[in-house]
Amino acid sequence: MKKYNFINYQILRSVIILTFLFNLLTDDNTIAQNKGELPLHSEIAEELTWNLQDIYKTPELWEKDFEWAETTIEKYGSFKGKLGNSSKELLQCLNFDDEVGIKLSRLFLYASLAKDLDLGNAENQGRYERISALASQIGAAGSFIRPEILQIPEDKLWEFVNSEEGLKVYKHQFDDLLRTKAHTLSPGEEEIMALASPVRGVASNVFGMFNNADIQFPTVKDENGEEIKISHGRYGAAMYSTDRSYRERVYKGLYKPFMEYKNTLGALFNGNIKSAIFNAKARKYSSTREASLDPNNIPLKVYDNLVETVNKNLQPLHRWGELKKKLLKVKELHPYDTYVTLFPSVKKEYTFEQSKEILLKALKPLGEDYLKSLKLAFDNRWIDVHETKGKRSGAYSSGVSYGVHPYVLLNWSNQLNDVFTFAHEMGHNMHSYYTEKTQPYPYANYSIFVAEVASTANEALLLDYLIENAKTKEEKLALIENQLNGITTTFFRQTRFAEYEQLAHEKTESGEALTPEILSDLYGEMYQKYWGPEMVVDNEETYTWARIPHFYYNFYVYQYATSYAASQELVAKIKKEGQPAIDKYLTFLKSGSSQYPIDVLKTAGVNMMTPQPILAVVNKMNELLDKMELLLEEK
Repeated sequence: MKKYNFINYQILRSVIILTFLFNLLTDDNTIAQNKGELPLHSEIAEELTWNLQDIYKTPELWEKDFEWAETTIEKYGSFKGKLGNSSKELLQCLNFDDEVGIKLSRLFLYASLAKDLDLGNAENQGRYERISALASQIGAAGSFIRPEILQIPEDKLWEFVNSEEGLKVYKHQFDDLLRTKAHTLSPGEEEIMALASPVRGVASNVFGMFNNADIQFPTVKDENGEEIKISHGRYGAAMYSTDRSYRERVYKGLYKPFMEYKNTLGALFNGNIKSAIFNAKARKYSSTREASLDPNNIPLKVYDNLVETVNKNLQPLHRWGELKKKLLKVKELHPYDTYVTLFPSVKKEYTFEQSKEILLKALKPLGEDYLKSLKLAFDNRWIDVHETKGKRSGAYSSGVSYGVHPYVLLNWSNQLNDVFTFAHEMGHNMHSYYTEKTQPYPYANYSIFVAEVASTANEALLLDYLIENAKTKEEKLALIENQLNGITTTFFRQTRFAEYEQLAHEKTESGEALTPEILSDLYGEMYQKYWGPEMVVDNEETYTWARIPHFYYNFYVYQYATSYAASQELVAKIKKEGQPAIDKYLTFLKSGSSQYPIDVLKTAGVNMMTPQPILAVVNKMNELLDKMELLLEEK
């Protein structure tokens, strides 16, 4: 999120983390299941549910804080026009701003979590809508803070900081504010940009409505010959089916409406890019990519390094495609063959209790302090475990809410995927916990750029542990396949999306018109390049641009790949160096936003401006393929 002012950044970060980041990172993995009537949340053992009393003992106390926040809005007016008068008045305003932000963060956390436990509960839904609306009102009330600080002459601002001890904590925020001064408009122009914000989001909102509500998928026959209507969830499940003809039917059926509405979707795709161009030009950026990366101070070189290094090292993905084709014993490898398991006989269930023990063993390389923190979460109801009637699907960690520990939502079904999801979310959870525990409020959050490092590091350690302790050859092969698929989807696929997004934006910025046919041709060529000669690119696959919501988030997806690469290098260092690397890793988890994200990673020992982290993933994939081939050769 762009830091347009202090209050917007502080109070809305919880909204972003809970409703944006974790939707993207976790709900994509949800597979719809129909297993009869679900239990009520009240029927689940208390120790397997959240203790929301850690936030507010009673709903009445929530209402009391809400009333306080509601009546506090007008106090912002008492600071307006005075921030440049003295260091004391500036500090009073920022301290007040923090006080409001902390309160709203807690209010939002309670309302959001309560809502997600029962989406049909009108009282909880109403509470959530009320706090969301109030956050926007307070954001507007405090919108003067950023431009007023920027109007203070730089030498005078630093004089304030040096003379007032309480202002020193904001030094990095002031640095960041001044860094983006060239892209800050006049108060009147900023007001116009704010007014235009809902309009600039129309393409994304319309796509979301079409993709989640209005789209009509066809009906196909499942593995048993029964008619089923395709959905996003059923598509995800079908791609793992061992029935190839069923996979193909669902695959072609899913793309049918996207192809039928290619002109509408093409207009939305182009509309989103043109909106980004408007924003970039208005804020005096050279490109939409620069405008998207600059708020977090990410050099364009980081993006370029990822795409260029991956393009030079596509061989392991080509090799994986060749091996898949061989093991599946098919004449042609198609996109609908890329997810199906090669070892379907390996089936093992995991209870939640077993998985806690597995995580404590798998994450032992992170040291005793980390394990102690994990146990704190396990033993104090930070995790809501089971699927219940009305509960939100998927999984997430709630992020940093100052003064309150983070919470994790799961929907347990005893599958291996649940264990990995658990490890993933506990990575987020520990990152948030250490950040909140260590940083002062202004820096008790972290950039999306580093958000996936801790989660994927946990997954890597878990997978290594499971492979090392697998009892049969088949189990080892299935686990290796799991990691290979993880690299394919989280690293190569997201880099492909990032490269495609960059190409589409650059062509539009140079004045080229991107028709649906051109968009499809460009995507098909890129898909072929990444997977190599063994892949047969179906016409349906070329329309992937029309169905991926990430393309509406403007240069977001590359961060999946960079985070994944960073986590792999960190895990390798921890295993090789031991305590010194553990200490650096814990420092990373504790850093929050006290430094720019690229510098936070450098402190941990990873430089994302060099090819090394990218090559670490490439080398890891080749090592895994070597292991798989050796195991397959064993009698």
